[in-house]
Amino acid sequence: EKLIFMDLAVYSFEILTFLFFIAIIAGFIDTLVGGGGLLAVPALMLSGMPPIYVLGTNKLQGSMGTGIATFVLFRKSKLKWETIKYLMLASFCGAILGGIIVQLIDTKVLSFVIPFVLVVIAIYFIISPEPKKQLSNELSDRSFNNVAVPTVGFYDGMFGPGAGSFYVLTGVLFKKLEIIQSTILAKPLNFASNVAGLVVFLSFGHVAWLIGFLMMSGQLIGASLGANYLLKANPRVIRFLIVVMSISMLVRYIYSMDFY
Repeated sequence: EKLIFMDLAVYSFEILTFLFFIAIIAGFIDTLVGGGGLLAVPALMLSGMPPIYVLGTNKLQGSMGTGIATFVLFRKSKLKWETIKYLMLASFCGAILGGIIVQLIDTKVLSFVIPFVLVVIAIYFIISPEPKKQLSNELSDRSFNNVAVPTVGFYDGMFGPGAGSFYVLTGVLFKKLEIIQSTILAKPLNFASNVAGLVVFLSFGHVAWLIGFLMMSGQLIGASLGANYLLKANPRVIRFLIVVMSISMLVRYIYSMDFY
């Protein structure tokens, strides 16, 4: 099943347009609070792409979004290389391991697991309470650096959807950051795990390049807009939108599974 390039001619204009605009929205939302993969992955699966290619192609397009957001935040002096380089390495290593493991899983299992994971994440975002602001301490910092970051990186390497949001939430819960501060910190960590996952999927040949490049162009637009509006964002509204849109995508995906 040689789908490395996946000829765009096999997709209708409507599907290609749909994927492009989903990438814009995903890039925008992912930059604000994470969770862009909650839109991109179901959209790719609805296009009929095999699950393992969905994950690899999502890494390709997602790397553009998180990369642009990280670049813009560095340009705005919101990030310092000295404070994040080791966290990025931890995220990268976790994602390499997760990416290798997912290559060994039967794609039929992925067809079930990916929608299940998306449902669990959506439910989590609905019922999880707002974290309370507390003072950070050395133990919580170590937990974030040595446990939370590589664990979320591992998850991102394996699946990915919602990983940006998990980086944000762990920054709030462990490092006791404000939500906007945590979102800024999450961008380079998510970029590192995206790139690591992409390296693994590329080495196994599980990336649909042309669809990936199409969605990367959408991510470029969405992430650029999102990074410029990040400091004005209302995270509660965006979080609500993530849940609503991901659930609607999942309903459509499950419907397509049952009736084909």
